[in-house]
Amino acid sequence: MKKTLFTLITIMTVVTTGCTSNSSTNATPTPAATKATTSAAPVSTEPVTITLVDKDFPSDDPGTALLIKGIEDGMKAEGKNVKLKIVPVQSGTYSEKLGLLLQSGNIPDLMYFQGGDYQFGVTQKILEDLTPYIEKSTNVKASMTDFNKERMKNYPYLVWLAPINSKVPVVRQDFLDKTTSGKEAVANPTVDNYYTFFKELKEKTGAKYVYTTAGDIDELDVMFGQAFGLTSTWVKGSDGKYVFGKTSSFEKDKLEFYAKLYKDGLLDPEYLTKKFDTKEKAFYDGQAAIISGTQGKVVDIYNTKQTSQNGATAKIVPLPPAKGKGQGYTPVDVSKESRGFAISSTSKNKDMAFAVLEFLASPKGQLLDKVGVEGEQYTIVDNKIKLTDKFASWYPHFVESTFNFKPGKEFDPSTPYLSAPATKSLEMFAAMSTKDNAFIMPADLAAKWDACTALYKEFAANVVTGKKTVADFDKFVQAWNAAGGKEITDYANKTIK
Repeated sequence: MKKTLFTLITIMTVVTTGCTSNSSTNATPTPAATKATTSAAPVSTEPVTITLVDKDFPSDDPGTALLIKGIEDGMKAEGKNVKLKIVPVQSGTYSEKLGLLLQSGNIPDLMYFQGGDYQFGVTQKILEDLTPYIEKSTNVKASMTDFNKERMKNYPYLVWLAPINSKVPVVRQDFLDKTTSGKEAVANPTVDNYYTFFKELKEKTGAKYVYTTAGDIDELDVMFGQAFGLTSTWVKGSDGKYVFGKTSSFEKDKLEFYAKLYKDGLLDPEYLTKKFDTKEKAFYDGQAAIISGTQGKVVDIYNTKQTSQNGATAKIVPLPPAKGKGQGYTPVDVSKESRGFAISSTSKNKDMAFAVLEFLASPKGQLLDKVGVEGEQYTIVDNKIKLTDKFASWYPHFVESTFNFKPGKEFDPSTPYLSAPATKSLEMFAAMSTKDNAFIMPADLAAKWDACTALYKEFAANVVTGKKTVADFDKFVQAWNAAGGKEITDYANKTIK
C-alpha cells in the first residue's frame, strides 16, 4: 500500500551505509554507493533533474528525503546521475488537486496517479505510451504479472508494480479452532457450509457479529460473489447477450443471502457507516470474526496487529472463496491500472524518468523501497537480513509486488519479510483469481455509469438492511436501465469480445 513514510528525527548518516559492508559478492547493496561501485561506472558531472509528484512524498518530510537520497545514490553508482525534485500538490482530494496542477501547465516528468488519469492519457494525450520503454526494460518487465501485462495492453499510460488490488477474507486461528464446522467450511467452502460456520463463530467466540466491511458489500463479495454466479462484471443471459451482473438473477439471489446474514446478526449491523480504521479495530477487539484485506502486505499487517493484541494463537488464517455456480475471489479488472506511475509526453527527460522506475524494480532498488536502509530498518546478522523495529514504519512506494523480489540475502527466520499468513494469502489469490471482462467506460457514458452505480449501491443497501426486499428487484432493474444502463449495456455488447 502507499502510505507516507515514517518521520525520522534526523536523517543521520544512514544513507551512506551500504549493505555490501557485511555482504558476500552475491548480495545486493543498499543505495549508498561505495567508492568501488561508483568508480565502476562513469557518471555525468551534471545531474539530470527529474520532477516527481506523488501524494506520499511530502517535500518537508525527512523520511522522504531519506528515500530520495537513496534512489539518487543508487542510480549514481550505476552511472546515472539524477536529481529527484518533488513537486508539491495542494492538500485535499489527491486526484482533483493533481488534475488542477496539470491543467495549470505544471507537468512533472514522473507522476503518480490514483484516479483522474484518463482525461490526461486519452483525451489530452499528455501521458507517454510506456509500451516501448517496458519492452526494452529488464527489471520492470520482470516484475510484471500477467494481469499487469494485460492492463498495459489495454491502457499503456500507467505502470503499477504491485499485487492486484484485490482482497481475501481472513479469520483468527483461535476463533476457527473454537468451532467444529470451521474445518469443513475451509475444506468444502459451499455457501451453506460457510453459513453454518458463521453461526457457530458467533455462538462460540463472543464476537458480536461475524463479518464486517467498510461501507458497502464489496468486501463481502470477495467471499461470496462468484459462488452466486457473478463470475464477471458482465454475464451472458439466456439469449447469449451480455447483461450487467448486478442486474441479473445471480445478484438477486446474492442480495437475498446477504439480507439473511444481516437479519441473523452475522453481518455487522453498522457496516454501512464503518470506515477502514473502525472495521479493523472491530476485528482486533474481537467484535468481528472475519474481515477482508488486500493479499500480501495488508494481511501481514493484520496478522502482526492481531497477534500483538491477542497473542500468538490469534494469528490469522486466509479463507477460500465460497463455491457454487463459480468459485474465486473478486474477478480482476484488467481494463487498466487504477493507479500507478506515468511519464509526461512533454518531458525532455523521458528515458531518465523511466530509468528511475527501472532502478526501483531492480534488486538493489527493491531492497531500498521495500526494506529500507541497513542499520535502520534492517541489519545483517549471520549473513541474513534481520528486520528492526523501525521496519514496521517503512512501506514500499514504487514496487509493492514480491513477484520478482530478490534481495540478495535470505531474511532471518525470526523476521521474515512477510508472515506465513500473508504468503499464504498471495498463494491462494494466485490460485483462485480470474480475469474480469470490465472495460474502460467512454467519456460520454461516464456520468450515466456513475448514476447507475449510485443507484445500485442504494438499492443493495436497502435490501440487505431490510428496507426493501428482492421483490423490488425488477423495479430496480427498470430504474437502472432508465438511468443510462440500457445504453451502457448496448455498448458492452459491442465492446466485449
